[in-house]
Amino acid sequence: MVAQIPAQTDVLVVGAGPAGSAAATWAARHGLTTLLVDSAVFPRDKTCGDGLTPRAIHELNLLGETNWIREHHVTRGLRAHGFGQTLHLDWPEVKGGEIPTWGSAVPRTELDAHLRDSAAKAGAVSVDGVKAVDVIRDGDRVKAVVLERTTPDGKERVEVAVTWLVVADGVRSTVGKVLGREWHRDTVYGVAGRSYVSSTRADDPYISSHLELRDGEGTLLSGYGWIFPLGNGEVNLGAGALATLKRPADIAVKPLVQTYFEQCRDEYELTSAPRAVASALLPMGGAVSNVAGANWALIGDAAACVNPLNGEGIDYGLETGREIAQVLADATAATRLDVVWPATLAGLYGEAFSIARRLGGIATNPKVVAALGPLGMRSEFLMQLALRWMGNLVTDADRDAAAKIWRFLGRRSVGLDARPPFS
Repeated sequence: MVAQIPAQTDVLVVGAGPAGSAAATWAARHGLTTLLVDSAVFPRDKTCGDGLTPRAIHELNLLGETNWIREHHVTRGLRAHGFGQTLHLDWPEVKGGEIPTWGSAVPRTELDAHLRDSAAKAGAVSVDGVKAVDVIRDGDRVKAVVLERTTPDGKERVEVAVTWLVVADGVRSTVGKVLGREWHRDTVYGVAGRSYVSSTRADDPYISSHLELRDGEGTLLSGYGWIFPLGNGEVNLGAGALATLKRPADIAVKPLVQTYFEQCRDEYELTSAPRAVASALLPMGGAVSNVAGANWALIGDAAACVNPLNGEGIDYGLETGREIAQVLADATAATRLDVVWPATLAGLYGEAFSIARRLGGIATNPKVVAALGPLGMRSEFLMQLALRWMGNLVTDADRDAAAKIWRFLGRRSVGLDARPPFS
């Protein structure tokens, strides 16, 4: 049976990943009629490390998913390897107690399908196998969105009238491009690949990160490798590098994943060859322009809400989904998202993204990595700071030296940006 698509809706969310499903769930809970569509048929895969930081867990808790996520593998922190050192760094306790001291890792085939189902249970109409192909404008507003799907009778196109449009269709953001989204590669971006590998250490309580990433010839790269235990007999094993237009990542991602697998095979008791190897480019640190129009907004990966220091995007996706739903719930006839939403994103992430992508840009130089990496790995204190900053574990309630330094650096960094995040 072909699901019926409503002719109009208060909120149309394009893309049913964590960002889109969170936006749809919160919008429906706020009493807005909500339609959630995705071009894929669920369950579907997504190239990702599958890791859930404590900040992502916090958002899942707010969604009411605590019991569900607790049924999955729980991680207590990060095991960092590199330059002759190994450090075990527990997730830090964040002031205020809202962010937990545990994380997890769930394959995106399962996580995304569950969150999409949760949006439907909250009252959103959810239809998969439907692609948003165009918009119909009325002046500077989106009047309707053109959806296309394949039916037994062939291609079907449907126009859905919208009050608000939320674009959560990922890093490529087809709808974002239609609306004028532009990705700026002069700031740091990621090139990464992931795989799944059987391991007798799939219940390891620590996620692992190899900060000294080398290719098959032993050349040091500006990136890192990861092994995230899934608790189901497998680990998510992947590797990524940082790049800019000036310093492109001259790597073949899938061969690098294979090389990294071979380097870690014995220590991590990897018992199968990598499967489901996939790669992706990641816009990071708000490196996009035109994140909103009069009645539409980009969220999650589509808005480049990805941490430039570690590639994490799920927590930002969940957060931006909740935040945009609140903006729409509070909106009046005079509300313009092209005013409200860029300011909201800049307030939430602008300073942190600015300094993070500046540091990430420096790290695209392997000589800098070779010089500073050993110094950092010799200090557990510095690595605990790095874990806190990289894990987005500084909140407004924090008043300690680490938080003050991070905010000071962020303010200074934004002042130096030729193009601040989300501008």
